[in-house]
Amino acid sequence: MAKNQTKTNFNKSKRFNFALTWGDVDGREYRKEIVDLANKIGRTKAGSSREAIPFGPEYYALAPILNDYQAKMAMYLEFRKKLSAEDVVKASGEPYEKVKEALDYLAWAGVAFVNTVDGVDRYWQDIFVPGHLEMINNNKELVAKHPEVAEAFYHFASKRGPMAVGIMPIGSGPMRVLPIERSIDGNSRKASYEELSKHLMEAKVFSVSDCSCRTSREAMGEGCGHLKEDMCIQLDHAAEYYIKTGRGREITREEAIEIIKRAEDNGLMHSIPNLDEPGHTHAICNCCGCGCYAMRLANEYVNNDIVRSNYKSVVDESKCVACGECVDVCPTNALRLGQKLCTKEAIDERIIKETPRDTEWMEDKWNSHYRINRRNTLDSGTAPCITNCPAHIPVQGYIKLASQGRYTEALELIKKHNPLPAVCGRVCPRLCEEDCTRGDVDDAVAIDDIKKFIAEQDLNKDLRYLPKKRHDYSDKKIAVIGGGPSGLTCAYDLSIDGYDVTVFEREKRLGGMLTFGIPSYRLEKNVIEAEIAVLREMGIKFEIGVEVGKAVSIQELRDRGFNAFYIAIGAQLGRKLGLDGEDSNEVLSGVDFLRRINLSQPTNVQGKVVVIGGGNVAMDVARSAIRLNSVEQTDIFCLEARENMTAHPEEVEEALAEGVNIHNSWGPTRILTDNGKVTGVEFKGCLSVLDSDGRFNPQYDESNKRIVECDYVILSIGQTFNYGNLLEGEDVMLTNWNTIEIDPVTLQTSKTDIFAGGDVTSGPRFAIDAIAAGKEAAVSIHRFVQKGQSLVFGRDTHSYNPLDKNNLAEIQGYDGTVRQKINPVDGRISKTTFKDLRGIFTEEQIKKETERCLGCGATKIDEYLCVGCGACTLRCKFEAIKLERVYDVKGYKIEDLPKAVIKKALARKVKIMAKKMNPFTQTNKRN
Repeated sequence: MAKNQTKTNFNKSKRFNFALTWGDVDGREYRKEIVDLANKIGRTKAGSSREAIPFGPEYYALAPILNDYQAKMAMYLEFRKKLSAEDVVKASGEPYEKVKEALDYLAWAGVAFVNTVDGVDRYWQDIFVPGHLEMINNNKELVAKHPEVAEAFYHFASKRGPMAVGIMPIGSGPMRVLPIERSIDGNSRKASYEELSKHLMEAKVFSVSDCSCRTSREAMGEGCGHLKEDMCIQLDHAAEYYIKTGRGREITREEAIEIIKRAEDNGLMHSIPNLDEPGHTHAICNCCGCGCYAMRLANEYVNNDIVRSNYKSVVDESKCVACGECVDVCPTNALRLGQKLCTKEAIDERIIKETPRDTEWMEDKWNSHYRINRRNTLDSGTAPCITNCPAHIPVQGYIKLASQGRYTEALELIKKHNPLPAVCGRVCPRLCEEDCTRGDVDDAVAIDDIKKFIAEQDLNKDLRYLPKKRHDYSDKKIAVIGGGPSGLTCAYDLSIDGYDVTVFEREKRLGGMLTFGIPSYRLEKNVIEAEIAVLREMGIKFEIGVEVGKAVSIQELRDRGFNAFYIAIGAQLGRKLGLDGEDSNEVLSGVDFLRRINLSQPTNVQGKVVVIGGGNVAMDVARSAIRLNSVEQTDIFCLEARENMTAHPEEVEEALAEGVNIHNSWGPTRILTDNGKVTGVEFKGCLSVLDSDGRFNPQYDESNKRIVECDYVILSIGQTFNYGNLLEGEDVMLTNWNTIEIDPVTLQTSKTDIFAGGDVTSGPRFAIDAIAAGKEAAVSIHRFVQKGQSLVFGRDTHSYNPLDKNNLAEIQGYDGTVRQKINPVDGRISKTTFKDLRGIFTEEQIKKETERCLGCGATKIDEYLCVGCGACTLRCKFEAIKLERVYDVKGYKIEDLPKAVIKKALARKVKIMAKKMNPFTQTNKRN
């Protein structure tokens, strides 16, 4: 029979001739024929521990989709023996047309397999997993109509998973990890069955389908963000079945190779059904550790032997730079960041202390929360630089790349976490440097200056790094409201994922507070524009001068087809103190003053200027004021003592160098005016700012007051928000601080399709904090707009913690090079211009400074948890991680498997008994 003719038996119109008669799910109607069929397919017996029971997962997988006649005909099929409709007619005595119709339905539904052999359709049954449960869940119509079959798939693993813990020999599980071939090239000539190309080259027919595990997860609303479409590849007889029943589409070998490569590039791993003839398989799955049910057996029950390959990952710590790229893609969280400096007391780097190989393994030892409790570091911690950075940028990684002259790769690594490196290289608070381990030896590594050098490439359009699109979700439209660092970051990440993103900005220029709130002598506007140009080139759309809530409402944007919204409007308004005289024309807010400066608008500020505040904005205001020809003198007054000022010490030093006078421990009481014009400010001494609980509660010396004459007062004591009509009719809740209330993990507001982040949710913080929020929003929005995805399952929790410096042994053998520095700018010169006179490192300085990094972090591997998939090796830019062959198991014939399992179970019992008799012999040993 021709290929096109075989498909007609399974077309949509024919399927609808079968009305599904099982309609009493809620009434829990018991159907014995379904239990009998479930036990037959599962090769189990009534009364055994593995039996299928009424209303168990096997029952719910079959009952919703089969009527009595279909279930009866399914009982005539046999395990892996191909029967024709004529064979079933002979056995059942039923009419041919009726039997054929039932068998065709069973094959379409996934309760039987079918191939056309010598022009005749032949049907058979296999096991539940990997087998009929996958087939049922690969039928989109059935899952949509009967979502209980998706839950049945999940609960089947819940039933069978614990039974298999510790007793499955390596290489005997129903699914098995197949190493990524690029990770074993050159060291696996003796194991061709573990190479993808072997299976692909031997096969003649190929198909691709959605991932059945992720289909099931999605139907339950528990997707992990890794989508199901076109993920699993079938070979030969399985491909013929998938094509014939419409659950997959036919592809070429070349297309199959491309799908596999794309999956690998997106951090996925490979698994194969493992119960064919040893060394053979009928499918290649592209899996994630957070969605795959086979990997669930490893992750939830900590039973990694059931899926592992013959390989394990090995790290060469001398090459590792703790960039964390391998940690991100490890499906079992076996890789975590640790440290590699010598310690006074030894550190136990194992993630789990016992394994089921020689230990009774009850529920208290499972990892049932594995989808939400992934960790990035060991308990003993890792390098402080990646830990302290709000965006957790892999500092060691880009420093090492820069040391090797690989500047484009360094930029690529940075921009995976931060799309505005040139901006941050100029204005970042350098939290990564504050706890740098090198700083305990002499001076911290000049991380920010290194980043600034690397990011200079982004200012040259010929050298810019333009990220590749990972996917194509251009059918989904996302609106980002606010063109500051958080909004731009969210747009950047969503654009990489292939979404249609539009940024709406109220102002005529993009950049938010980067453009309007930071003076050009710290951040020249061409730098911002150059980085935004990359976003434009990526296809992100910008509608500037459009105030959402005024020119267009969020509801109107919904009506235009936008699927989700990210509000990142920042904190644009200055706060007031409620002082007498505060409403005078000569009293300005710091943010308004800086805005006028950055827009080259007149400020009218002149004479003697008093700036009230002790943060970074106050420093910017004072240093901007002193640059105005009309200003004679600039003084800062703040509540805090000099050592407690919130402004960065370097900013304070630069302000002093430019002639700004700083007066600490003073609080304003009133602004003095004469005929409505400011003449001065009255201050009183501040004894303390915080109370014993660390809360803001200033205490003053009422007897210590002073009056400071001035012509203008600029308030830099915080910022607040201007929502306008943005949230009108949207039921978005605000906090007592007037910030938008969000879920702290997902950034979702009380309106489900609206997310918010940056200053508008946290209050004023640094640009890098806003960038970190934008990245999290992009993760959530991607999941929100895709059907059935959870906002939390499989999400990076960013659980970083720094190494314990008190446990470090004396550091020896380090490079004694002193910290490289940019030539300082004379304050008397810098205060005469708004141009940024600071330079950047020379290439020679870069070479010297990058060598100063102690490389105190490294990836660590828990050998038991590692399943040898090889995903980690593709992410390493330093050849620091590889796969090493440690087993030589080809697999088991299904008829030989029970004996192997019994033998393994008996050996395990002996080990458990021996351990109980002498527990100390196994304390530090894994077998």
